[in-house]
Amino acid sequence: MLAIDLDGTLLSSAKTILPATQRALEEAKAAGIKVVLASGRPLSGIKEYADQLGLKGRDEYAILFNGAIVQNLDQEVLISHELDMQDFNTFVHMQRLSHVNLTFETPERFYSMDKKLSIRMQVDGAETKNQLWLQDREDFKKDFKFAKAVYTCDDPEQMDRFWNRLPDWFFQSYAMVRSWPDVAEAGSLGASKGLAISELASRLGFKNSEVMIFGDQGNDRSMFEIADFQRVAMGNAIDEIKELADYVTETNDRDGIAKALHKLVM
Repeated sequence: MLAIDLDGTLLSSAKTILPATQRALEEAKAAGIKVVLASGRPLSGIKEYADQLGLKGRDEYAILFNGAIVQNLDQEVLISHELDMQDFNTFVHMQRLSHVNLTFETPERFYSMDKKLSIRMQVDGAETKNQLWLQDREDFKKDFKFAKAVYTCDDPEQMDRFWNRLPDWFFQSYAMVRSWPDVAEAGSLGASKGLAISELASRLGFKNSEVMIFGDQGNDRSMFEIADFQRVAMGNAIDEIKELADYVTETNDRDGIAKALHKLVM
């Protein structure tokens, strides 16, 4: 089984699947290898790439929202670690630590109370093809649930200040990741890409040692912390991911996935 991150891994800098990478994954599928996309995005944000790879229907799967939700590609939910209004209020309180935007992400749409949105937030909404709704705090219902909360800004140094001001108990209460220098994501403690991949693999009859993972950023770290996985870091990965990897391949713009598969698998 292959579990593959999207941004910076499967996708080039131009947000496309390069031809050689697509051919390698098609060869892997033809050889009986299960291909699973593992992303911080919702299903709407991966569908066009799944379609391009021929991944469709109830027997194909995706790890979404950094592992908070696992769905088959008929949209049936297999695993869910949702957050509620108590968490909502905690995240809103933490937003006051610095000048960052805050978005609450659900499979249906994204929500924010911020009237002035960072460029990063607007880009993420467009790339994931999910509607971004602006509404006031009192408009959120008491039974509101969401998959993850995302803090963004347009200045990585500002995000550093926010991150460094978060109290220790917050990191002990939530799965916190820096997916990009200007993005911090918060999910349920039980939600991570690594745990979701391991659980899905078990359901499909694979051992962890039969799983190869590909990633590049901080929200992929949980995948690289499972020692039994065969762990491949992209050439453009951050240093902490490369240090945890069993193998470092070429970058996402130089068909790193295809080259790793031809060297290690096929």
